[in-house]
Amino acid sequence: MSEPTTPDQDVTRPLTTPVHAADGLRRVAAAVLGDLRAVDGALYAAVAATPTPTLDRALRRLSHAADHSKISFAIAGVLALSGSRPRRAALAGVGAVAVASASANLLGKRLVRRARPDREAARVTVDRHVPMPTSASFPSGHTASAVAFATAVGTVLPAASVPLGALAGAVGYSRVHTGVHYPGDVAAGAVLGIASAATALAVAAARLPASYGTGLAQRARHR
Repeated sequence: MSEPTTPDQDVTRPLTTPVHAADGLRRVAAAVLGDLRAVDGALYAAVAATPTPTLDRALRRLSHAADHSKISFAIAGVLALSGSRPRRAALAGVGAVAVASASANLLGKRLVRRARPDREAARVTVDRHVPMPTSASFPSGHTASAVAFATAVGTVLPAASVPLGALAGAVGYSRVHTGVHYPGDVAAGAVLGIASAATALAVAAARLPASYGTGLAQRARHR
């Protein structure tokens, strides 16, 4: 016959339920993501609430002009008529746009599926409005393509890097200003654009080393 168990002897049951390391990391990641979304929403609301009547129409027109990378393709057309090196830059830029557009629209938007901002709830003034896209919000395809073009062209043709970089930044901001993207969507689009440009340039250097490989290597050495 067994002896009765005393309270001091009952040590088989843990006082707390153990938390697995993976569960803890998931909770931390979810908390950080929630905070980042809160900041993202606050920045969007701040832009929407700031009166900028002088900029509203200009940025609306810029955002519309960047649809389907029309600005980038127009610049590429001018570069293609300006000599061999600008022509190479234009080809690299167009290739980067293709990679960025496919990555943003066929992969990023389908994987994340973030809803577009509620422009009416944020009271974005009508003077800023462009048509609200039906696709997912993350990442910004306009920004990805603009940054990809600026990065690729600027790498081959350094004199164009500053003006094209400023233009790409303006395009990205215009998407927040017009209310169709959160700032986080634009930031992600910029990162995707840089990666797309690097991919396009690597492919160009591998396929046409005489045109791209030597020049890019020399520029890298001078940095």
